[in-house]
Amino acid sequence: MSKEVKTGILALVAICLLIYGYSYLKGSSLFSKERTFYVCYENVAGLALSAPVTVNGYTIGKVKKIDFAKQPGKLVVTFDLNKEFDFSKNSIVEIYSTSFIGGNALAIQPDFSNNDFAQPGDTLQGRIQKGMLESVTSGLKPLENRIYKTLSGLDTLLYNFNSILNDTTKRDLKEAIASLNKTMNSFEEASANLDAILSENKPKLDSTFTYLETTTGNLAQFSDSLSQVDIKALASSLEETLNSFHSVMAKIDNGEGSIGKLIHDEKLYNNLEGASKELEELLKDFKLNPERYVKVSVFGKKTKPYETPKEDNN
Repeated sequence: MSKEVKTGILALVAICLLIYGYSYLKGSSLFSKERTFYVCYENVAGLALSAPVTVNGYTIGKVKKIDFAKQPGKLVVTFDLNKEFDFSKNSIVEIYSTSFIGGNALAIQPDFSNNDFAQPGDTLQGRIQKGMLESVTSGLKPLENRIYKTLSGLDTLLYNFNSILNDTTKRDLKEAIASLNKTMNSFEEASANLDAILSENKPKLDSTFTYLETTTGNLAQFSDSLSQVDIKALASSLEETLNSFHSVMAKIDNGEGSIGKLIHDEKLYNNLEGASKELEELLKDFKLNPERYVKVSVFGKKTKPYETPKEDNN
């Protein structure tokens, strides 16, 4: 097969698929045997194309077309049945609501009172389910009231908002926005200055953090050393030392030992004071009359008797 033949076959298949897909989307099938019927209504109540056609809730077809009839104010609904189901021409095709959200559909109310069966192309009697329009209207009425209340509240809100935004408020709002803009610019300048300072002092900061890290390590080592010290033994030794010192001080207070006697014995104190005074006089006399203590005499000079020096007023 040449390339041209292959291309032609492929194009033909694509056209067939396009026709079939278009027919399927319209709600009809090329390969199914369908029977077409018509029904007239004054109001189709929102019935849409491809809506299901049911018998006792079982789908046997779908709506194919909705158009205006030749009679003024009438609408013709065309529907196809793809199931083998016989019903008389007196049967009624009723529009009913499947659900509030699901939309409307057609339901055939079959009549088997005679053998005059409906044939494809016949126009059947139609009606709308009683209370359907009223139920839809009653369901929309609360929504309408809520929408009206919402719009009224929105109108009041807009009025109050317009009354608040007078000329003075608008001017104040503009000034506040301008001030906020200046503040943001100041923050940006401060941030830029801070970035510059950090960039210039980055080596110093690095060395500072390094020093802090070293100091922290030393503190950790010192803490480990302290944790290894036997605090209990050290406290016991210190307590024993204090007890010994307390015992020595108690003995001194009681006049025991040399220091205790020196502190509490007044006679010994007086003797020491007198001895100190005599020693002082001796030194003064030694300075004044050294020949009395060191005898260097060539001609045998007479020794001068000792005289108590007079008290120095100073």
